Amino acid sequence: MREFEVLRDEINQYLSHEQVAEIEKAYQFAKEAHGTQARFTGEPYITHPIAVAQILAQMRMDSITIMAAILHDVVEDTTISQSEIIEKFGQEVAELVDGVTKLTHIHFENYAQAQAENFRKMVMAMASDIRVILVKLADRLHNMRTLYALPVEKRQRISLETLEIFAPIANRLGMHSFRVELEDLGFATLHPMRYRVLSDAVTKSLGNRQEMMERINQEIRDSLKKSGIPSAALAGREKHLYSIYKKMHDRHLSFSEIMDVYGFRIIVDKVDTCYRVLGILHNLYKPIIQRFKDYIAIPKANGYQSLHTTLFGPYGVPIEIQIRTEEMHKTAENGIAAHWIYKTEKKIFSDTESRAREWLKGILEMDKNSRNSLEFIENVKIDLFPDEVYVFTPKGEIIELPSGATPVDFAYTIHSDVGNTCVAVRLDKRLSPLSTPLISGQQVEVITAPGARPNPAWLNFVVTGKARSKIKHYLKKQQREESVELGKRLIEKALDAYGLLLDQIPQAVLQTMMNNSHIESIHHLYEEVGIGNRPALLVAKQLVECFDEKSKEEKTTTMHPLVIKGTEGLVIAYAKCCRPIPGDHIAGLIKMGQGIEVHTLHCPRVEKYHQLADRYVHLLWEEGIEGDFAIDLKADMVNRRGSLASLALAISGAESNIEHIRAHESDRHHFHVDVTISVRNRSHLAKILRRIRKQKDVIRVFRHKPHEK
Repeated sequence: MREFEVLRDEINQYLSHEQVAEIEKAYQFAKEAHGTQARFTGEPYITHPIAVAQILAQMRMDSITIMAAILHDVVEDTTISQSEIIEKFGQEVAELVDGVTKLTHIHFENYAQAQAENFRKMVMAMASDIRVILVKLADRLHNMRTLYALPVEKRQRISLETLEIFAPIANRLGMHSFRVELEDLGFATLHPMRYRVLSDAVTKSLGNRQEMMERINQEIRDSLKKSGIPSAALAGREKHLYSIYKKMHDRHLSFSEIMDVYGFRIIVDKVDTCYRVLGILHNLYKPIIQRFKDYIAIPKANGYQSLHTTLFGPYGVPIEIQIRTEEMHKTAENGIAAHWIYKTEKKIFSDTESRAREWLKGILEMDKNSRNSLEFIENVKIDLFPDEVYVFTPKGEIIELPSGATPVDFAYTIHSDVGNTCVAVRLDKRLSPLSTPLISGQQVEVITAPGARPNPAWLNFVVTGKARSKIKHYLKKQQREESVELGKRLIEKALDAYGLLLDQIPQAVLQTMMNNSHIESIHHLYEEVGIGNRPALLVAKQLVECFDEKSKEEKTTTMHPLVIKGTEGLVIAYAKCCRPIPGDHIAGLIKMGQGIEVHTLHCPRVEKYHQLADRYVHLLWEEGIEGDFAIDLKADMVNRRGSLASLALAISGAESNIEHIRAHESDRHHFHVDVTISVRNRSHLAKILRRIRKQKDVIRVFRHKPHEK
């Protein structure tokens, strides 16, 4: 009972006698369930859940959460079942316990997959009851405090996970005190030497700064008192070690550059006073204009509110000051936990919690669009590190995005359909590229078109997890549709060798073949063939055998080539080794899971598969095919001023674009150029080559093919 006494003293301060009695009942149950189990520290196991409950009690969490904290390991680590928790403590407690319980009865291929799946399960539980993550964070915090007892490798793995996932989640939910402690504990374990050196340097620096801190403190107090604001609470604000380390590491700053800044926090009674104090400070010391941020008018996504200003203090030293109310300070320290209110059975949510729920809603969308738990967790990680920018819609609504976000991220934040169909953007009424990083204060107007669709190149610059997962989801869906279309055409081509049309195969025959091959639908069959997972020739043979038992041998019908239309999109790729263009004789190589790769007919990479009917496919360009195709040219030129410019001008004048160019000297008077350009077909290429050869500095130019000597 000794371990329970401290917790009882804490919960007696704000919970009823009946609630305390229920919590004690949970303690007795958990203690009996864990029995003689011990932690790595040697202490009885029950000390851990009690410590977790104590952390939550200090945050004044409700009795249900405290009971769930005490019971959070019994299902995972003992013989107690979920149904027993429901029977003794109710559905609500049981659901919280289940939310933080790991998936221990499922076999995973590796540790990363297991962790990702457990995280996914926890997020699903968070979406229905956000207290799940509060219990989990308190659990992680106590585990980090007692990490010293574990083997080194396990300590480092847990610390890395804490810094990559749990500390950022605490930050996303506005729980500053949790984040700071989790980060410093993780930093101390992952980089013990750096932690010790930095800790000693900070201690020494604080001693040297004492006199300046006291002077600034006194000058601010005197100024506030003179202006009739004597009740303001003023305190020095120390940076925690991990934030100092991150700034030094990420921004390449020296320790002295970071510690030269003096930080203070002023807490006042109401919002109006915050702005009055700001005016007084700007009158006392000169402000650095670009360093002022109003998070009261525009709160951060996690509900954080404060005025931030940076001033030139005595002797020009920079002073960073935060001004906030008492209520804002509680929110800044404890985030959603600061506003956890229960009235009877009805939950009353604060603005902070509403924001957290919006974030969780976005996380659930990411889960729907992710292929697996590992991709899901990577998308969530992207979303957990948002140095925010604030931009405006044309109607004046404020949209918060991570630093580095682009108009495409903005479009997907507004709505998935807006993102999928965006074609251009106006930033402050000026047309700008979709890849432009957004800046706080900009007005963003997205221009959409009904027939537009996401571009795979967007994945190179979007930064939000939602945009990334939506684009990938759309492209997968598009690839599936294109694979179905290509697969159908490949089967039709293969059946042609038997003198049959696909329409001649009865539905019953198709169904028999699919049942034998364990394929769920005809579309799935086409898709499997289209992406190269199942040879079209084999499918055709199976269909013929099911259609007519006597047709065991192929007929001698001429094999017609598959026509390439140029609109197949993601399931047709043009090989970079030989860069085929309309007019070239072509053949295809079926690549597992990717569709068809188009090569020139005599490309060595495809010629060796000529006898493999399940990999090699005869191809033909469709008449009048349109589009731009990349090809490689090589040119030898006289090394004279302006010669490279004349080459570029000749290419441009022939209605072609240069995609890549590289020049290098062959001797003092000559140089060699490798250039990749876009062409429409062989006729267009011939026109470009003629134009280039007319340039006086061009010695020779030719199309490069790797198999040509």
